[in-house]
Amino acid sequence: MKLFKEAFQLKESQCTIIADKPEGIQTAKDSIKRHRRNLEAYIKTNPKFFHSLKPVPVPSEPLVAKLMAEAAEKANVGPMAAVAGVLADLAVKDLLSAGCEVAVVENGGEISAVSNTPIDVAVAAGDEPLSKRFGFRLIDFPIGVATSSGRFSHAFSFGDAEAATVFCKNAGLADAAATAICNVVKGEDCQAAIQQGISKARSIQGVEGVLIVYKGFTGTAGKIPKIIKVDPAT
Repeated sequence: MKLFKEAFQLKESQCTIIADKPEGIQTAKDSIKRHRRNLEAYIKTNPKFFHSLKPVPVPSEPLVAKLMAEAAEKANVGPMAAVAGVLADLAVKDLLSAGCEVAVVENGGEISAVSNTPIDVAVAAGDEPLSKRFGFRLIDFPIGVATSSGRFSHAFSFGDAEAATVFCKNAGLADAAATAICNVVKGEDCQAAIQQGISKARSIQGVEGVLIVYKGFTGTAGKIPKIIKVDPAT
């Protein structure tokens, strides 16, 4: 199967789009542009939505803000914690509506995917030794994959985990949940810190699996895809 892949950047959104139809690339770009524009317009009149670190009332529209607020409510974080994942989900939805059977959108490390063929993804953790050296083979779709870090990410975090990678049915919830989980992974007792993260993951409805990397230790819970070795040069 021939797949089409393209990198795309719009302001803070740094994306990789994969589709089985060439026109799908533009469809995903247009989706990200449109929903970002709608979100920016909403934030202008609702600045609390942008600044809050806690859930806010769920608006009826625009759709992007509604989905962000719903994911944030489930994970008990601010709605901006779900922005990258929700934009990826909406782009995948538009790809499917356009007739694509492979629709993968990665937005700042958060991945939304529907595919009729396995998809391999790498986990990025900044300059950490494991960064881009392992990943996952995705075979069950739809799936959302998100990674939060207290060590390398530009996103705000209260925790210190190198990586908290979360698997859900959609990337919006995975994005919000990864933030919430990473927030509680901290302290000198590494195993206890990882258990705190796993307990948080289990408390969020819709989280199917989690992998946490903290000070050389790892912990997993729930259903996670097959872990694969990744060549960092590729």
